Amino acid sequence: MGVRTWAAGTFRSLRIRNYRLWAAGSLVSNIGTWMQRIAQDWLVLTQLTHHSAAQVGIVTGLQFGPQLLFLPWTGAAADIFDQRKLMLATQSVMGALAIALGALTLSGAIQLWEVYIFAFLLGTAAAFDAPARQTFVADMVGEEDLVNAVALNSMTFNGARMVGPAAAGLLIGSVGTGWAFLFNGFSYFAVVLSLLMLRIRELHPMQRAPLSRGSFAEGIRYVWHRKDLLAMLVMLFLIGTFGMNFAIYTSTMAVRVFHAGARGYGVLSSLMAVGTITGALVAAGRTKSTFAQLISGTAVFGLGSALAAIAPGYWFYGAALVIIGVASLSFLNSSNSLMQLTTEPTMRGRVMAIRMAIVMGGTPLGAPLVGWVADRFGPREALAVGAASGFLAALVGLLHCARANDLNRPAHVAAPTLGESLK
Repeated sequence: MGVRTWAAGTFRSLRIRNYRLWAAGSLVSNIGTWMQRIAQDWLVLTQLTHHSAAQVGIVTGLQFGPQLLFLPWTGAAADIFDQRKLMLATQSVMGALAIALGALTLSGAIQLWEVYIFAFLLGTAAAFDAPARQTFVADMVGEEDLVNAVALNSMTFNGARMVGPAAAGLLIGSVGTGWAFLFNGFSYFAVVLSLLMLRIRELHPMQRAPLSRGSFAEGIRYVWHRKDLLAMLVMLFLIGTFGMNFAIYTSTMAVRVFHAGARGYGVLSSLMAVGTITGALVAAGRTKSTFAQLISGTAVFGLGSALAAIAPGYWFYGAALVIIGVASLSFLNSSNSLMQLTTEPTMRGRVMAIRMAIVMGGTPLGAPLVGWVADRFGPREALAVGAASGFLAALVGLLHCARANDLNRPAHVAAPTLGESLK
């Protein structure tokens, strides 16, 4: 396969004008998001506390807790309302909150409890934004290119992950954390502009669910009777709760083990993004997603975390982060497309909301625990918890496939209707 042919297949969703606009806006916004994540962790770890990983865990938990708290409404909103208009509201709110946090930080009056409040409010807006953003991709590209578009979304997100942390490190070191928050605030309006510029007539709108009571319960029943979805959600819970806590892992390893400053922390975060970009490129070239990809992704995630836990030096740890990045991206992308394409359109918002709640909402349970392990026993021991989560998730996937014999089930298999799934 020639380079031109490979590129045409890997980046095929970019042929669609609406998706190109969305991807460009998302790239700018995601750079800002990563800058804020680094700045927020650094602010709490080094300015508002004395290197307290537990406090970083609490802030992280408050930011992602709304994914669970508002689950009965977030997915239903994505299934019922116009997703584009919903995102215009959520992106605008998140931008305004980031600007306010930046202004307060620059004033020098910021306190830890105020960071708690901003983290919770930003998390609330993000909880309503995420299911709409995940399912709106199908409206832009159609189901045929959904696997590719999901992978390119991850590439955009993780491309920003390469730039954002390093930029945040430079910005924090030169002018302070407040400016990183301000940059993020204004970056949200790139997404708002891209949404306003979309050609509505070129969208592929999916069937909307009727507004009714019991929408959330209907989504729970649907998932409960889909054993493949349940297995994926358990795997996502293990990785999301105990594995995806790199705000804690990497910040504490950088400060306590390798004695690196803000720039060194930013470089480590960017190295992990190198792995996720690589994983996204591989995923973008796929035409289907299977359970085998989920299992291999979680197993390699566990291996990479174990290598990171025993890393003898800074650059060995960085290399382990690259492995973790490839594995986590492969797993998250495959689970995203597999769940969307095997779920009927009127249920996708609720199913994806449950998925996001498991991935992101599990953090409030795992982050304080992992932070406590890092404080009580050390960062390496905390990373061992992440390694165990990867191996356990792989075991869950293997057990499901042994029962269902669907190791290589493709993502394009038609989803059962709600009635069929409840039989």
